[in-house]
Amino acid sequence: MLRDITLGQYYQTQSLIHSLDPRVKLGGTLLYIISLFFFRNFSGYMIAALFLGIVIRLSHVPFKFMVKGMKAILFLLLITVAFNLFLTPGEELVSFWKLTITEEGLRSAVTMAVRLTLLIIGSSVMTLTTTPNNLTDGMEKMMKPLKVIRVPVHEVAMIMSIALRFIPILMEETDKIMKAQIARGADFESGNILKRARAMVPLLVPLFISAFRRANDLAMAMEARCYRGGEGRTKMKPLIYRRRDRMGYLFLAVYLAVSISVGRLDVFW
Repeated sequence: MLRDITLGQYYQTQSLIHSLDPRVKLGGTLLYIISLFFFRNFSGYMIAALFLGIVIRLSHVPFKFMVKGMKAILFLLLITVAFNLFLTPGEELVSFWKLTITEEGLRSAVTMAVRLTLLIIGSSVMTLTTTPNNLTDGMEKMMKPLKVIRVPVHEVAMIMSIALRFIPILMEETDKIMKAQIARGADFESGNILKRARAMVPLLVPLFISAFRRANDLAMAMEARCYRGGEGRTKMKPLIYRRRDRMGYLFLAVYLAVSISVGRLDVFW
């Protein structure tokens, strides 16, 4: 399960999506996520899925690798679907025991499941095709106007980049600790959900110690290299918009215009 978390990982390959400016991918991901909340019918979601499929195809990242990241949020997805399915009032379809499934609840559950799936996979495309350094540079460039109100843009971008980079590192560390404790007789598989959750508690202390140690090592390494924030720093590879980036923005604009226009129609399909 821990190895199935793809958020924060980078997939090394050559593709058109990999070569795009990180600002295009950051802005595109943000607008894509926002667009998912504007649809009123499934036609909009079908267009969003088609758009995402084209982007995945152009990224040369295996689709199985993308879907693998869904396993980590499967439990959350099931809970969300169950709440929408059984707790949404409306016209009754099926009723058993104290549970009632309504037409509105079924529609809401399916919509939420599709929306979350597209949201997670769409976000994974950005991190899988963008290195942490490029991600930091892109976020810093996009947040540059906030410097007017004295927001430490570089530091905020650096924090977000480090957090994304630490996700796969901490998952790997957790996996090592689990294997070490299993070798000493710990049981993480048997019992119900609550019992397995309690069995994970002993992992927290060594995991926190490892995280603090890594954070301390990183801080010492940054100080040893005389890091003092973003003031006066230059870039070895400055971000410059190229023709493919402008085409990327055009492709995104066409998607937004078509998907929101179709998705806002007052019909179910």
